[in-house]
Amino acid sequence: MTTINIPSVSVNYSRTGKSTQVNELGMRPMQERAYEKRGEQYLLIKSPPASGKSRALMFIALDKLHNQEIKQAIIVVPERSIGASFHDEPLSLNGFFSDWKVVPKWNLCDSPATEGGKVKAVKAFLNSDDPVLVTTHSTFRFAVDEFGCEVFDRRLIAIDEFHHVSANPENKLGNHLAKFIDRDRVHIVAMTGSYFRGDAEPVLMPEDEEKFENVTYTYYEQLNGYEYLKKLDIGYFFYSGKYADDILKVLNPEEKTILHIPSVNSRESTKDKLREVDHILEELGEWQGTDDQTGFHLVKQKNGYILRIADLVDDEASKRDQIVASLKDPTQKQNRNHVDIIIALGMAKEGFDWIWCEHALTVGYRASLTEVVQIIGRATRDAPGKTRAKFTNLIAEPDASEQKVAEAVNDTLKAIAASLLMEQVLAPCFNFKSKTSTSSPQEGYDYGEGGYDQNKENVGFNDETGQFEIEINGLKQPKSNAAKRICENDLNELVAAFVQDPTSIERGLFDEELVPEELTQVRMGKIIQKRYPELDDDDQEAVRQQVVAMMNITQKAKEIANGQSTLDADSNSERTNMALINGVRKFVTDVNELNIDLIDRINPFGGAYSILSKSMSEESLRQIHAIISSKRISLTNEEARDLTLRAIKFQKERNRLPSITSADPWEKRMAEGIAFLQKKESEKIDD
Repeated sequence: MTTINIPSVSVNYSRTGKSTQVNELGMRPMQERAYEKRGEQYLLIKSPPASGKSRALMFIALDKLHNQEIKQAIIVVPERSIGASFHDEPLSLNGFFSDWKVVPKWNLCDSPATEGGKVKAVKAFLNSDDPVLVTTHSTFRFAVDEFGCEVFDRRLIAIDEFHHVSANPENKLGNHLAKFIDRDRVHIVAMTGSYFRGDAEPVLMPEDEEKFENVTYTYYEQLNGYEYLKKLDIGYFFYSGKYADDILKVLNPEEKTILHIPSVNSRESTKDKLREVDHILEELGEWQGTDDQTGFHLVKQKNGYILRIADLVDDEASKRDQIVASLKDPTQKQNRNHVDIIIALGMAKEGFDWIWCEHALTVGYRASLTEVVQIIGRATRDAPGKTRAKFTNLIAEPDASEQKVAEAVNDTLKAIAASLLMEQVLAPCFNFKSKTSTSSPQEGYDYGEGGYDQNKENVGFNDETGQFEIEINGLKQPKSNAAKRICENDLNELVAAFVQDPTSIERGLFDEELVPEELTQVRMGKIIQKRYPELDDDDQEAVRQQVVAMMNITQKAKEIANGQSTLDADSNSERTNMALINGVRKFVTDVNELNIDLIDRINPFGGAYSILSKSMSEESLRQIHAIISSKRISLTNEEARDLTLRAIKFQKERNRLPSITSADPWEKRMAEGIAFLQKKESEKIDD
């Protein structure tokens, strides 16, 4: 069977080895960065999987216990298996002043007790002199419900996988956290590899988030600093019929793979998960039985190699416990051949550490962008000989015969949204500056072959920090500290909200009459207004411009890197396949002037459509076009009001209203918004 490979994102890294080096205290770069902020009462650590967040917390907690008059540290994790990350660690062997020790009875993730018994254990711990408790989110929630916030005074509460928290009143952990912050008598360390939720809810309310000091360590820094891994591919692929029949088109048995089969409630599922696993095993080769010691399936391939396959889908407790124990066996951690493929459904996501995983293959769309990021994190560990990793989302093509064709289209759009988000998560950091007569080169940045040009917008790249410095003409700069913090730390969260907005992605991909400013100015503007109502108009606009610039410059750089640029200064020039960094530089160099108006005129979803059209059949693509076009209304009252507000800004800048006869499609669209409202008003008068 022929394999297919059409990555939607492909990022190369330099393998500097820096992210795995340790200082004199035994800290890796991310941990050292976090430890520098150890004196903060509220600390938010945003750092990718495998960067060492658990150990960073150990260093910080020990300092708070020994030097900051904190009575106890309570480590809160989303599920019991992650509690193993906080077992004893001899930190002093590498130069730190103390070891990390947890009295066994206080790691409640290892306890066989019932939830009620664990809640009682929390109270017993609070009354003890022991320093550290490890427990789950659920046990902690119940304990706060029963004992109140006051009993936790003068303690450190450390919340792992912080994206489980939400500012939504229905989220109990989020409610408790808000009360702790309002009471202001605990220290909080929050840690996450993905500070955005699948439902686009904010994790914290802006007024609470302002109190947190941020420590950000990017995916780019982490992966660029690895010793072995140099390339990561992110792709989505489509199939028709049953996925198990097409599985070997994307599953290479020679790659160490975690395969997540679809939920039994999803349309991709056959509703018989055990039979699906059997079918996959049959496709892979001839079953030889199971290994007595590990419980792994043994499957012989045509070339004679025996695949060792761990089945985490079977619910039978004795089988699963044996397999889980085998996967966690510390003596096999460095053994690449211990297992070849892991088949899972709900397991092997957050906190699952298999360094040899080269391919995370997921069947069916996952309801949460956060879950996608976590699954990708399973493949981004560094390991000897592992130079390439990839994530593949295998999705069923919409089929006209299906009753739930609209649901299939929705899943397709969500998969594209996840891919677009990952482009930003994996890219280097963008720092945007307004181009002025006093602009000058920044120390440590490489400005390309010609160096810094005082008469043009420049792009510099610092390979040491993985950061771009990009000058844009007409760019608004954030004024308030809150807006500056958002631009420094939260742009990816805004990308997540934007790509999850159904109207934005549908129109961006399939509305042939779209004027891009309707997305980049109006839709993105509304998202920012809703997310940050406390910012004034100028700061909201500054944030909007920065997040749009980040998205669209990445899109154009990706096109250039793939030899698809439509903005070459010389249309006859040879289009070379360049890396993302060179693509950014070429885009900035090729345009006559890099200004915010030009950036706003780029459709953020244009590159995604190009990939979609290559990976989906023409019939399915036409079908999606038809479904989305049938939902399109020419203009709504709300859209007309939004366009009119933009028209008022246009009038302030140019001393005239937009003209409905203008050759500029965006000016014409704003004028149509005004005309629409005027017509509505006149109809009211006539009535």
